[in-house]
Amino acid sequence: MSGIVIAALWMVGALFSFLSMAIAGRELSVELNTFQILFFRSVVGLLIIVAVLTHAGWSKARAGNWKLHLVRNSVHYVGQFGWFFAISMIPLAQVFAIEFTVPIWTAVLAPFLLAERLTAVRALVIAIGFAGILIILRPGMVPLELGAASALMAAVGYALSHTLTKRITRTDTPLAVIFYMTLMQLPMGAIPSVLDWTTPSLGMLPWLVIVGATALSAHYCMARAFAHADAMVVVPMDFLRLPLVAMIGLMFYAEPLDPWVLAGAAVICGAIFLNIMSERKS
Repeated sequence: MSGIVIAALWMVGALFSFLSMAIAGRELSVELNTFQILFFRSVVGLLIIVAVLTHAGWSKARAGNWKLHLVRNSVHYVGQFGWFFAISMIPLAQVFAIEFTVPIWTAVLAPFLLAERLTAVRALVIAIGFAGILIILRPGMVPLELGAASALMAAVGYALSHTLTKRITRTDTPLAVIFYMTLMQLPMGAIPSVLDWTTPSLGMLPWLVIVGATALSAHYCMARAFAHADAMVVVPMDFLRLPLVAMIGLMFYAEPLDPWVLAGAAVICGAIFLNIMSERKS
């Protein structure tokens, strides 16, 4: 099989994982608060990564910079909290549309954290991306919902996390990044969960396994897809998340299709594609 076909198959796995994680998060929010969802997500993820490291070798879990891991996981936890909280508050399509701004925020942060040059094209990409955000949120026309603000906070948290991950992977393996993510975020979720504990019912157990497993499989599948094809091929496939989750929201949760959300997402996706094209030519 060609590299593009293999990348497409890995992207099917990534899309299935992202959508499954969103559905699981929505179902779990019926009984559990966001802190508990993140706690159980870390428990399941830690069990999985420990099994993987036991097979692959614990030498792959060596950390070159503990402090950087701690900072990265703190902001990533903020992003995770914002994402799962938003999933429980606003339509799934709106959450995913706002999440697509992660590369835009990354472009904003990279010059400060990675000393990358802010080119004219990147500045244009940032401007177009923010225009897409304004189309989705329509400040001044509609009140800013808590869920939308939470999704925006998640996007910024993810962008900062991705930027720090780029620094960490200069010295540490991807397995080390995932291991310390689950290990460090476990107490971050456990402490607030104990203060307002709810024991999940048996019906929630499959969703707990899904939310923990797909959190790892989604990013693994994406990484494998990028290993077999260029970003120009992989990223447009990732854009399929929005129409797919919009259909899921419509069919299973009676969430109407919002043309403002779809239009804003299209603008953001255009900005991301412009960035990919410019990076390829440079």
